[in-house]
Amino acid sequence: LSICSKLCYAIGGAPNQVAGSAAAFFLQIYLLDIAHITPFQASLVLFIGKASGAVTDPVAGFFISKSRWTKIGRLMPWMLACTPLIVVSYFFMWYLPPFVSGRVIWYLTFYCLFQALTTLFQVPYSALTMFLSTDQEERDSATAYRMTVEVLGTLIGAALQGQIVASAHVSHHCTVNPSVNKNDSWNDIPSFPDPPDPLSDQAIYTIAAGVIGGVYLLGIVILFLGVKEKDDPYALSSDRTIPFCKGLGLTVKHGPYVKLTASFLLISTAVQLEQSNLVLFCTHAADLRNHFQYLVVTILVSAAVSIPFWQKFLQRFGKKCAACGISWMIPFAVLLVTIPDLILAYFVAFVSGLSIAASLLLPWSMLPDVVDNFRLQNPHGKGHETIFYSSYVFFTKMSAGIGLGISAAGLEFTGYKPGICRQPNDVILALKILIGVVPAILILLGLFILLFYPITEESRKETKLALEVLR
Repeated sequence: LSICSKLCYAIGGAPNQVAGSAAAFFLQIYLLDIAHITPFQASLVLFIGKASGAVTDPVAGFFISKSRWTKIGRLMPWMLACTPLIVVSYFFMWYLPPFVSGRVIWYLTFYCLFQALTTLFQVPYSALTMFLSTDQEERDSATAYRMTVEVLGTLIGAALQGQIVASAHVSHHCTVNPSVNKNDSWNDIPSFPDPPDPLSDQAIYTIAAGVIGGVYLLGIVILFLGVKEKDDPYALSSDRTIPFCKGLGLTVKHGPYVKLTASFLLISTAVQLEQSNLVLFCTHAADLRNHFQYLVVTILVSAAVSIPFWQKFLQRFGKKCAACGISWMIPFAVLLVTIPDLILAYFVAFVSGLSIAASLLLPWSMLPDVVDNFRLQNPHGKGHETIFYSSYVFFTKMSAGIGLGISAAGLEFTGYKPGICRQPNDVILALKILIGVVPAILILLGLFILLFYPITEESRKETKLALEVLR
């Protein structure tokens, strides 16, 4: 693979990460503080939206696995067709409708559409890794390029969104010194924005959504022009496509796949909880409301610059060994919860970026090894790649949706009130648990399961040699 092909492949997936990161960091606080829906309604939007995307995964895998080969490939037509629809759904997901009573239905509809459509893009895009090259090192290299560019794109998008929308969450009402103002009613002064102007809080979010929508269109053009999809290069003419339902049954019984998926669905849920609650934690629990956008940028810069480091690390010490880097965020996140200091917050953001980079790179680097292992055990079947990728995304989305739904419901239960300057103590405690305790437990459980992942560097080389003999 040429460097140009790897770059074009990587750039094609960046918009999904840009939009996904913007939603992960800002959608929950947007729904609560700008759209003014209740935390329970927000939990419904987040959970049902994620669930709709998860349900779409096996459906997408089913239809994509039955797609016929065209002049531009079997996977590319799906990505080209759904990109314009993704842009429209993403834009309206951040648009504030003029009515109030049906607002939750509006956001639920467009968030579900966005999640479903991004799935129709993500499944063929991620499976495209298997159709770039038959060489494991080349695929790992392309994956590293992809992760680096995706994190860089996420950095640009989240930084842009964070800088644009920061003013929407900083109110002059909340700059009052509580030690001076002894009146308890200060706690209940709403921080809703002043009467709308041409650049109101709602319009600011809409502008940011339009910019990210443009990034989608640019990314798909580069992907289409720069990447050539290759048909299964080592399939025999006598090989038959595995029926989707049979293939799904075989994948969920495949030991390496089960252990990898179980491990990273816990880890990805932990990262989702960190992302979705960080802005709320900084705003309401750590008195860092003027710094949250810079903390987000710090996390993403750290993740972007560390992807090449992790790629070199896993090449030298192995992929299972590199997973230890995911645990680095645990002690520092717990420390931030107990000592919410500004300098410590930036240090925690930097270390969290290192861990997030490892959690992004490793599963997509290890999944092709699982597919190769399955291929070796089922040498006369084909078409299983999209089944593996669609079911993996399904499980991780479902776990993240459940985690985010429970997170938002927990805020409702503890009494979160949109628009007030100081939240109740129970809400602050809940945010500390969601930032520190819960992610730590999930990451430790995920890493424990990964200890039993059977594919080592030696077995990976043996599989590579066996597949070369097969070809």
